[in-house]
Amino acid sequence: MSSTLNLIELRSGSAADLGTVDAIMRRAFDPKYGEAWTRGQCLGIMAMPGVWLTLASINGVTVGFAITRAMGEEAELLLLATDPRVRRNGVGGALLRSVLNDVRERTVKSLFLEVRADNDAIELYRLLGFTKVGERRGYYRGQGGQLYDACTFRCQIVRV
Repeated sequence: MSSTLNLIELRSGSAADLGTVDAIMRRAFDPKYGEAWTRGQCLGIMAMPGVWLTLASINGVTVGFAITRAMGEEAELLLLATDPRVRRNGVGGALLRSVLNDVRERTVKSLFLEVRADNDAIELYRLLGFTKVGERRGYYRGQGGQLYDACTFRCQIVRV
């Protein structure tokens, strides 16, 4: 990918896109931390009511995704990943803003997410209105059994 990015295009995805999602996830999530899901886990969650997949592409190449689930007044950003070759170029922000817009169109009042405590994405989450509401010690089990803490964040959904 070029360091100069063109327009980020967002679209809805489906289970048919999980091969692409899996490829991005393998590049984006370091196995050291144990955060990535298997393709089967993604397929299982996609079959549930209230779950949607958002894909981000640049020049026709999918470079990121978000999987979100809404139930009643709450939603959870289950996964968000961008190809490491395009990080810090607006793809993650575009995906997160899209998810926030999607939940505003529903009855959702709060959007939650969990993230490894030292993940650089926390900066983006805070910038877009998320606040830390909890911590789970040893939530992620990485390679060799190493445990990593997770932080829970919430964004109150404001309708305009």
